[in-house]
Amino acid sequence: MDDRTVNPADLELDDAAATDVDALAQLAAATFPLACPPSVPPDDVAAFIAAHLSPARFADYLADPSRTVLTARDGGRLVGYAILIDGIGEDSDVAAAVTIRPAVELSKIYVRSDSHGSGVAAALMAAAVDRAAATGARCLWLGVNQRNERAQRFYGKTGFTVAGTKTFRLGAHTEHDFVMMRPL
Repeated sequence: MDDRTVNPADLELDDAAATDVDALAQLAAATFPLACPPSVPPDDVAAFIAAHLSPARFADYLADPSRTVLTARDGGRLVGYAILIDGIGEDSDVAAAVTIRPAVELSKIYVRSDSHGSGVAAALMAAAVDRAAATGARCLWLGVNQRNERAQRFYGKTGFTVAGTKTFRLGAHTEHDFVMMRPL
């Protein structure tokens, strides 16, 4: 992690546009592996990216009225993104953990590795919190791998606490996530 900071005047936080799908997919392909445990085979990571983080999938996300895709640009360069999804989905473990309703899921929040420690993630998180609150949600929740301590520390600093656990399929592996939530 470097100590580079972002000039707030250069950071642009906005809704993603249809013209962003290729850049979002490239960013997702670069950042998703950073959150995966080292035990996950690269082929499983690549298959997940192909199935869930392709330009076509981002186009689907942008067209879905229950999703919001936010982007962060530093001097015009796409450096981060977040995806919000209304509700809690159908996972019974999430339903048990997320007791404050209505809720919004912070499905994804990723920042380029060369922007870690720069303030981009904090600004993107603040925008996600603001957007979720503006929908009338009373809490924001997320799933984070139990071995991803760096992300857990960041989420803790931004007001999230562990509320439960859930599983996440990544290829042939079942990963174990904490469900974290933050009242709004």
